[in-house]
Amino acid sequence: MAAERGVTMLQIVIFDMFETLVTLFTGRTYFGEDAAADVGIDTATYRKAWHENEVDRSTGKLTIKEGIAKTLKSLGLYSEEKVELIASKRLAALGDTFDAIPDDTMKLLEELKKRGVRIGLITNTFSDERDLIRDSKLFPFFDAVRISYEEGIQKPDPRLYQSIMDEFGVTADQCLFVGDGGSRELFAARDIGMKAIQASWFRELAFEPHIPCPVLPEFPQVKNQLDVLEYLDD
Repeated sequence: MAAERGVTMLQIVIFDMFETLVTLFTGRTYFGEDAAADVGIDTATYRKAWHENEVDRSTGKLTIKEGIAKTLKSLGLYSEEKVELIASKRLAALGDTFDAIPDDTMKLLEELKKRGVRIGLITNTFSDERDLIRDSKLFPFFDAVRISYEEGIQKPDPRLYQSIMDEFGVTADQCLFVGDGGSRELFAARDIGMKAIQASWFRELAFEPHIPCPVLPEFPQVKNQLDVLEYLDD
């Protein structure tokens, strides 16, 4: 076993949320092209305006409704009705995501708890996503949480990784980071000294142009949630 080889035993598994523990590509989906159609504008124009305030939405400077309103105002399309329409359709799609948490995700978290492994979460989210994460049946499994909307910074900022390690009272070589790879999260985890693996079990569900991250040959590819357990003693 790892401890017998003189290697530090992994004590912490830190997860990303979307396309790692849950996927947005289930049930109803609602992306930029859908919002653009709902307000009667071409997709490219809407996406450009939407992405201009993405950092502010991710770091708690704007709620989701404020972000939608700012986007629509910049396009000359603002109305309270349109804001509510987009926000409600996003929320419905997110509801489908958290209503369809895979059994293997739950089994993985349950097995980690049985083994005495502590679990962390580092995720970049907007306000509506944050609310559903905190209300989900996943949330009680986390021993420490870093949500970008609450922290004011987002991945791949190394301060998120350092602060969660500080809360756990561990060093990077005691941590395994599991994520789909978006936002350069795996590189940030590796650079700070964590073991990092790429979650690819949802990859076949994603469609362009919303695929969060390509295959990263620098990291091990994990095709099933429960296979994460194999990396605890490597």
